[in-house]
Amino acid sequence: MAKTWISCMFITIVFSQFSHTYTTWSVNNFMMAGQKASALFSKSAAAGGLMAVEECHHQFMWDQWNCPKESISLYSENHLPTAIREVAFLYSIISAGVMYTLTLNCSMGHFKTCSCDSSKSGSKGDKDWNWGGCSDNVVFGEKASKQYIDNLETGVDERAIVNLHNNEAGRRAVRRTLKLTCKCHGVSGSCSIRTCWKELPEFRTVGDYLKRKYFRAVMVDARNGQLRKGNSVQRRDERDILQISKQDLVYLEHSPNFCTANSDYGTSGAIGRACSRPSVRHSENRWERKSCNRLCKSCGLKVKQVSVSETSTCNCQFHWCCEVKCDNCTKIVEKFTCIPRSSST
Repeated sequence: MAKTWISCMFITIVFSQFSHTYTTWSVNNFMMAGQKASALFSKSAAAGGLMAVEECHHQFMWDQWNCPKESISLYSENHLPTAIREVAFLYSIISAGVMYTLTLNCSMGHFKTCSCDSSKSGSKGDKDWNWGGCSDNVVFGEKASKQYIDNLETGVDERAIVNLHNNEAGRRAVRRTLKLTCKCHGVSGSCSIRTCWKELPEFRTVGDYLKRKYFRAVMVDARNGQLRKGNSVQRRDERDILQISKQDLVYLEHSPNFCTANSDYGTSGAIGRACSRPSVRHSENRWERKSCNRLCKSCGLKVKQVSVSETSTCNCQFHWCCEVKCDNCTKIVEKFTCIPRSSST
């Protein structure tokens, strides 16, 4: 594929609320200047950015910083003011999302210039399996996404170095989470021979991987084009450079206090945020179970609990022919909200 240079890309995210928890997204603009890439590639890359933003919201739903829409202006003139840990996650997840969709669409045959990767087919994989089938083409996805995403970074300062590093960390997250899928062969299903190939995981797996990297992100500064741990007043040597892995997320400055409103990052603070107290039986998400402590109590707020009735369809039955009839069922649910400790309500 000829090299594609992109001098400008704007992803405008339009928000429309359709429930108290979830948000729908649509990409209403994806523009490129300079040498044009195919419209199909552009749509695939835009879809990857969209998917990444949705994943960001999922991963930070119960955090003080909840990936608000104002945080998505990474590539505009009014980009976020500092390279904090949360911005590192944003760069990495968007880079991963673009690589993911380009890889997937290539492997599914949606692009005329590439297809799935059968280059290893027939070679020995391990002692009990051989390469076979057709793996997802991450080589294409990685190269194409790098052209789309890295060329958006026009700076030359330490922030640009950090952003490019986090872009690469996102792409490596896709590679690191590829799954090995195998098929058995042999007489009567004996599985005496297995052929295997590499597939993309669910994108949630990539998001979970990068969220773990977010918690272990490394504070750095840059000198002579090299990232080093710590900041300029700390002693460093060559080991500091070597210890920063290309899989690590890196940032330059400590995050602000998101308990209070922060217009620079589009956050409204913790007051009024909904939290959750599900039982362990009903939630495997430990961050959701701890959300009232993390959102309210850690910000010096208290939790307001109210009981509300919700009506939804239930007991749906199919009637011949061809109608589905449902009842309306009402149940009482508990709602939790962060409010000031001085509030009397």
